[in-house]
Amino acid sequence: MNKFYLVIFFTALTLFTQAQDGKPSDTPFSAEIVKAKVLKFYPNPATGVINFEFLKPVQRDLTLQVFNFIGKKVFELNGVSQKTSVPLNDFYRGVYIFQLRDKSGHIVESGKFQVSK
Repeated sequence: MNKFYLVIFFTALTLFTQAQDGKPSDTPFSAEIVKAKVLKFYPNPATGVINFEFLKPVQRDLTLQVFNFIGKKVFELNGVSQKTSVPLNDFYRGVYIFQLRDKSGHIVESGKFQVSK
């Protein structure tokens, strides 16, 4: 039964995220970012560190934010690079949501990962 509620929660979160950022920006910078989504993040589940890698070169004015299961921001990194590693030393076991935002605050990529210690 708990898995059912988790599925409902993440579906609602995904829909909310898409609704929040529903219209695309008309700037060429944002259009390029949409093409350069996060190719992969690994390992998942993660224990000590999680890595984010991009398909194409990215601008350094992107921000990576990580939220815990109840929506509290637990990590933020301004100026992400082509390969970004997030140390999980201070993270508890559980599911986390990441959001990659451009300089105007629009979400250009989001997803979830699990920390298991």
